[in-house]
Amino acid sequence: MAASLDGRVLVPDADQAPDQVGTGTRFHYREAHGRIHAEYAGGAVERGVLLGTRDGDRLDFRYVQLLTDGTTASGHCVGEVRELPDGRLAVDETWEWESRPGSGTSRVVEQPHGR
Repeated sequence: MAASLDGRVLVPDADQAPDQVGTGTRFHYREAHGRIHAEYAGGAVERGVLLGTRDGDRLDFRYVQLLTDGTTASGHCVGEVRELPDGRLAVDETWEWESRPGSGTSRVVEQPHGR
């Protein structure tokens, strides 16, 4: 099992689409006893929160966000935590909006000084 996400800062490795999470968004993770949560902001996201669980390297969470244009969005995501060769963590994600149409995949990667 990969190391804990607790206290780590992860960033998307690519922009998703206009008015969504992108490389300017920072996720600040907390993890304890199989529970995860993160607050995130940046780019088109004024403020977001995700809440969920971790079982081994598998994450299962829901997210809700307020965009800078004043709209809100929510969805569900499953991901797999991986340790990179340099020791940083990455999460490969498969997500789907619940508040609007759309789904996709993405990856968030720990910043070198994100601990």
